[in-house]
Amino acid sequence: MMKKAFMFWLGAMNLTKDKAEKFMDELEERGDMSKEEIKKFVDEAIERGEEERQALKEMMKKQWNEYKDELPFVSRSDYEQLEARIKELESKLSQ
Repeated sequence: MMKKAFMFWLGAMNLTKDKAEKFMDELEERGDMSKEEIKKFVDEAIERGEEERQALKEMMKKQWNEYKDELPFVSRSDYEQLEARIKELESKLSQ
């Protein structure tokens, strides 16, 4: 329960590293968690955060790929191919 409450509080308050460390020190001082428990908790939270960041990145990439096919945009590679083709045609016309 304490871990869930801390995670909610951490996310809601968008704590700085210093404030998070101070909060963890307070947990240790009150005897709510030992140093080992705090270290394990922080390591797990960092790992979970990285996993969630990666999942979000993948989700955004997937969404972008779905949207870009529907939008009237030209990809960079398509643009470069068209640019090369135009230069080729201009060269032929100027001869």
